[in-house]
Amino acid sequence: MMSLCSGPRPPASKSPAPPTRTNGQNIIKVVELNVGGQLYTTTLDTLRKFPDSKLAEMFSGSAQACRDAKGCFFIDRPGTYFGPILDYLRSGQLPTQHISSVYREAQFYEIKPLIKLLEDTPQIFGEQVARRQFLLKVPSYREDLELMVRLARARAVAQRCSVIKVCVMFSEQHSAKCPVTQEADTIVMFATGMIQKDVSDLMDCVKMDLQNQGYQVSYHGPFFKSSSFSSLPSPLDPARNCSFEFIFTWW
Repeated sequence: MMSLCSGPRPPASKSPAPPTRTNGQNIIKVVELNVGGQLYTTTLDTLRKFPDSKLAEMFSGSAQACRDAKGCFFIDRPGTYFGPILDYLRSGQLPTQHISSVYREAQFYEIKPLIKLLEDTPQIFGEQVARRQFLLKVPSYREDLELMVRLARARAVAQRCSVIKVCVMFSEQHSAKCPVTQEADTIVMFATGMIQKDVSDLMDCVKMDLQNQGYQVSYHGPFFKSSSFSSLPSPLDPARNCSFEFIFTWW
């Protein structure tokens, strides 16, 4: 049984029928919605346009109703991005702004045709397909980011900046021989599916994702080294790695 509210609440009775308005011979069921504090008026047919969506299920006869003080149906989601979804349900119009946010809401409401159309836009395709596939070459990417943040915060006591070293290795078998990987506060990222020219893009991804978390961060590098301890490592050296320094600025 689907609920319109995301938080816990006492059991509610079956949703009362929405108000109706007549237009000639047709009966139009009008629905007043409060989505995250923003009010919308639409029809039940519009909300049920795609019967297999979660949104349609919310307004099925078996759904539990959650209403605000004025009697409007309440959905505890961001109201700003519900408007573009409603425009699509009404006329098929795709959003031109806040595409990533509308995409997340379309996923929540499980409106599959809209999800597919948004995934074909350059913005979502680049983020959800190209970038995601690129980062799959570093299996521990998310864990490495979390470790970077923990180390940076641990070193932030009485300091304006924290410096964290990142070493990108192209072969796990050489990591034990590399002196850089033994240094304190060094994150080793195994990019076994990447080649040298991919590293700058990888570091840009790290910087972007940290900034999206609210951190003020920059990086320097690459500094090329070899785990075979040769003074001038060859670009073809399989033990070659790239080192970077990420600077977290706290104030």
